[in-house]
Amino acid sequence: MTGILLIGGKGPDKKYFRSVIKNYNFVIAADSGFDLALSLEIKPDLIVGDMDSILDKETLNSFPAEKIIQYPKDKDETDTEIGLRIFNDMGYNNIALAGGGEGRLDHLFGILNIFKRKYHPNLWITKREEVYYISKQFHKDGWRGSTVSIFPVGKSAGGMSSIGLKWPLNGLIWEEGFYGISNLVTEDELYISVDEGELLLIKNNNLEGNKHD
Repeated sequence: MTGILLIGGKGPDKKYFRSVIKNYNFVIAADSGFDLALSLEIKPDLIVGDMDSILDKETLNSFPAEKIIQYPKDKDETDTEIGLRIFNDMGYNNIALAGGGEGRLDHLFGILNIFKRKYHPNLWITKREEVYYISKQFHKDGWRGSTVSIFPVGKSAGGMSSIGLKWPLNGLIWEEGFYGISNLVTEDELYISVDEGELLLIKNNNLEGNKHD
């Protein structure tokens, strides 16, 4: 099952998001992700969080009570973590995040660390970036000319190979702290594989030559 979690911060534009959301069958808005949902003209199936950052309280109050799960402001999880946990409890195994761009640096680090957990998103879309979680195999087409950066998730990544990158990953072994910044996709199709560990690939759609997938 596939689900998408809307969170606070800058998200993708409406046209691009509508092309993405058709692949997901359940939408959760976490706190001010509800405002993002309204701006994208998306009606979430569930709204969760402490609701302290939502701007449009009037529209929130018009939603059925059974579609709102409110948490206390003092809690051990962020609203993003709550949304991901709920998807995990529901049995969803393919989750995307939307939002979270251009916000606080501590929130950014928090989201990046979520990718190290057992339940994590496979895709994160902000206003300017697409972040892909790579386990074993990854393939995209139509990315020629795009700039991508690649990071290991956790302590290491090895047995890597790639087709379509200017600087191939073939044979590289990355320990924690290693990464590849601003690699260039030189072919119409991009293939990446990793035998040990996982990777995060960041495609910056604000750079010349980059565009939404």
